[in-house]
Amino acid sequence: MKTLLFIVSLLIGQVAYSQTTIYLVRHAEKQAGENPSLTAIGEFRAKNIAKTLAFIGISRIFSTNYKRTQETAAPLAKFLNLPIESYDPHKLEEFASQLKLLEGSILVVGHSNTTPKLTALLSHKEIQAINENEYDNLYQVILDGDKIMLNRMTTIPSYLKLDNKKDTIK
Repeated sequence: MKTLLFIVSLLIGQVAYSQTTIYLVRHAEKQAGENPSLTAIGEFRAKNIAKTLAFIGISRIFSTNYKRTQETAAPLAKFLNLPIESYDPHKLEEFASQLKLLEGSILVVGHSNTTPKLTALLSHKEIQAINENEYDNLYQVILDGDKIMLNRMTTIPSYLKLDNKKDTIK
């Protein structure tokens, strides 16, 4: 695990000062129901994402207007004292064009159907679909002039379960 964190730190640190670096994640694990909040493991994942991205210069955070995406973005937004800006998941081409005009490091929180599509629009690469039980992808799209680089990293594994009695990961 330490080796993985070291590699992720190197990848993130290597491009932290690129013209535009966009990090894209699917929302963390959610409860059942209409417009659900995160589960306990989802809250843990959201904090893990915040810790991973806390010191790389994120200057903007975008999320859809759903509880699960807002709650995934919230720990990093709170730590960096940044607002969470909303985007319309039904207008991804327009949003991708807007993102390409921005500079700095940006986090975008989306859904299993929108995150791969937006990543593909930004990177001009084919991105595999995200399964319903898959929450650990962290895409990094680096836009540097005419150069576009894509990295796919992972956060904590999706198969982890929270032991509610001990409030620990098992």
